[in-house]
Amino acid sequence: MRGAIYVDGFNLYHAVDDLGQPHLKWLNLRRLGELVAKGHATSIERAVFCTAYFKNDHGKSVRHRAYVDALANVGVDSRMGHTVRERVDCEGCGRRWEEPREKETDINLALAVLDDAYQGVFDVAFIVTADTDQAATFRTMRERFPEKRIITVVPPGRFPSKHLNDLAHAKINLTPNHLDLCILPALVQAEGRRAVPRPVEYAPPAGFVHPDDRPRR
Repeated sequence: MRGAIYVDGFNLYHAVDDLGQPHLKWLNLRRLGELVAKGHATSIERAVFCTAYFKNDHGKSVRHRAYVDALANVGVDSRMGHTVRERVDCEGCGRRWEEPREKETDINLALAVLDDAYQGVFDVAFIVTADTDQAATFRTMRERFPEKRIITVVPPGRFPSKHLNDLAHAKINLTPNHLDLCILPALVQAEGRRAVPRPVEYAPPAGFVHPDDRPRR
């Protein structure tokens, strides 16, 4: 059974951010796919990360671009959307302001799943999101590809969507331990590509041992 993992970048990012452990953001999504695939699929044929750059914070933008480059070095395909600034009106106080909003992430994820299904890339799709909007993707997959399995992978600390659960063949709840086992190294290298150093903001805490250096069980 061939697997593929599709990640709603912002849905996962905010869940990890809420954990208060910045080093967990330096996450190898292909390895995460291999971890959650155990018992469901024998391989991860594709890993897709759907996201968009925010331009209003230089530091975040630099880290985000470094992360996308690091993911490319481990074989993750990033599908980029865009961002806009939308006006927000407060009915209580009457204030108005603008906030950045990401666009295209949901549709990029849906199209990636469906296109790969038509191309015969996978037998099992692992979809990392708690966003109910993806129910339409799940429903279309069930209707058009009844032979393929869809597994909803819920970001840590998030409540699973009943709509997604009802349409999925199985559910996996991510925990901080899942993320801890999938941390990228301090320098992410790949032949023929630029090596990407980990941003200092994502440095692990004192005493952290990278998963590759831990004793084998």
